[in-house]
Amino acid sequence: MANKAQNGSKLIYYPSEDVIKNAHVQEYDQLYAQSIQDREKFWAEQAENIDWFKPYDKVLDDSAKPFYKWFTGGKINIVHNAIDRHLTTGKRNQLAMIWEGEPGDVRTLSYHALNREVCKFANVLKSMGVKKGDIVTIYMPQILELPIAMLACVKIGAAHSVVYGGFSSDALINRIEDAKSKLIITADGGYRRGKTTQLKEIVNEAIRQCPTIEVCLCVKRTGEEVYMENGRDYWLHDLINLPNASPKCETVEMDSEDSLFILYTSGTTGKPKGVVHTHGGYTVYTSTTHRMVFDVKDYDRWWCAADPGWITGHSYIVYAPLINGSTIMLYEGAPNHPYPNRWWQMVEKYGITILYTSPTAIRGLMRYGETWPQRHDISSLRLLGSVGEPINPEAWRWYHEVIGNGKCPIMDTWWQTETGGFMITPLPITTLKPGSATKPFFGNEMAVVDKEGNAVGPGEEGRLVIKAPWPGMARTILKDPDRYVETYWKEYEKQGWYNAGDSARIDEDGDFWIIGRIDDVIKVSGYRLGTAEIESALVSHADVSEAAAIALPHDLKGNAIYTYAILRQGCEGSRELEKEIKEHVAKEIGPIAKPEKVTFTDSLPKTRSGKIMRRVLKARALGLDEGDLSTLEE
Repeated sequence: MANKAQNGSKLIYYPSEDVIKNAHVQEYDQLYAQSIQDREKFWAEQAENIDWFKPYDKVLDDSAKPFYKWFTGGKINIVHNAIDRHLTTGKRNQLAMIWEGEPGDVRTLSYHALNREVCKFANVLKSMGVKKGDIVTIYMPQILELPIAMLACVKIGAAHSVVYGGFSSDALINRIEDAKSKLIITADGGYRRGKTTQLKEIVNEAIRQCPTIEVCLCVKRTGEEVYMENGRDYWLHDLINLPNASPKCETVEMDSEDSLFILYTSGTTGKPKGVVHTHGGYTVYTSTTHRMVFDVKDYDRWWCAADPGWITGHSYIVYAPLINGSTIMLYEGAPNHPYPNRWWQMVEKYGITILYTSPTAIRGLMRYGETWPQRHDISSLRLLGSVGEPINPEAWRWYHEVIGNGKCPIMDTWWQTETGGFMITPLPITTLKPGSATKPFFGNEMAVVDKEGNAVGPGEEGRLVIKAPWPGMARTILKDPDRYVETYWKEYEKQGWYNAGDSARIDEDGDFWIIGRIDDVIKVSGYRLGTAEIESALVSHADVSEAAAIALPHDLKGNAIYTYAILRQGCEGSRELEKEIKEHVAKEIGPIAKPEKVTFTDSLPKTRSGKIMRRVLKARALGLDEGDLSTLEE
């Protein structure tokens, strides 16, 4: 990607002839036009890359909008496509997963070995009473047993609900209660920055308040002593070696629209939303986007440096790469532990060819300068990717020039938990502008509009909408279809558009630039946290009577949480109290939610109906125009 040109103040990067010549997709405009003109034909062609137990009857059923169904009548299981079908090909003995723990321990699994481990785990789950249609909660560190557990659940027809291992017991309790899980899978702990995390302790606290949980399976990772309750808690290594944990297990035939997994994402009301994804459409969509956007070849070693507990990990650590027969890299710990060369050491050691990570991680490693990556031969890299939030141009250029040696195109992808996979993204052949997600993926018709649904002009900020359904879309919110309609479809109900909740602009070349969230969700280091959830944690402190949370730009995290607290009568603000409140929020939700600053105040800007005007707080903090204050309470 050596060709670059200056266009006014913008740098534009052109793909090399070699990249174009070797890419799966060598032309965008014509194929994109065809995919929009006949969307169903395009997705039917992509579905040919997938194995079906029974062919589908219809590509798209839109008879109950916005509850779209894809590949109706088809029988499938994503695990058959991710593992089973590779066992009769040359991929059987290919490495499926390479895993490195933070202390330096290494494990590898071929597709044959991965199948054996998934089958044994699946048989353990069956012996514990897990059956088709159940939802199993998983709360684990980044160890191989996490993707194995996910695949084992799905193989026997259960759905999984993975909860990020950095969340507190309260966050875990909310998600268990909503899913009504009978079984939870965890570990004694994990490693992070040289310390162990006490996951089993958190699970024990959650189970005390979750009467639905009957069984807890625990993986021994750190070896530290943990409380295990007789008749409820079991060590996985004990069960996996019993005769009924056979290395053979039949993959259950699922309907295309059967639930695959539930993943909770923050909402503006504070209660997390259990987003439901299904087998058929998700299988086709994630595998197609992964294959085309990252131009996946048989020789690639793919590293998506995310946590499997988030949608990025579901789609692009576990499912799509396995469907496409890739060799996947997983790493347990922090990118800069024990030194800032940890990632580059692993890229060199394992010959990683594609690295997909977040702008937060890039900015964090960029702080340490160029000398750390330059200590290693990272020339195996051929493509880079970015996910989680818009990447600032300075970080983009450092990533491209220092990590990619000026030759690796950067796939800056925009998508959401609810979309299942990439929606706006470059391809390796795309002309790139640092900070732009470029163009919609095939089949996706996107627009930037005002509140009434009118298209805004080039360069103008507006609301990002998706004009037509796509196979990877979430089907509903668990047990709350009304909230699904209200959250995503109500705003542009007349037009039938999906409201992404992000603001964006389209430049004169038709390239999309994502600006950020419109609603009251804060994105920190690529993780979504509801302002209501943070404010609830603040108010649960004995000295706080009312609170507000906003996001302000942060060089490392992208956004940082700034909070405002009205103290109870008789309480006085101090540095000690600020520190105490910060720790309280971290304990209530998790370290990711710890506020950067707590400002003590006597009042908050509110509308007459009592809604806190967070945009006013943000404008004041940044010294910007506060805008229309007509609804502000006197």
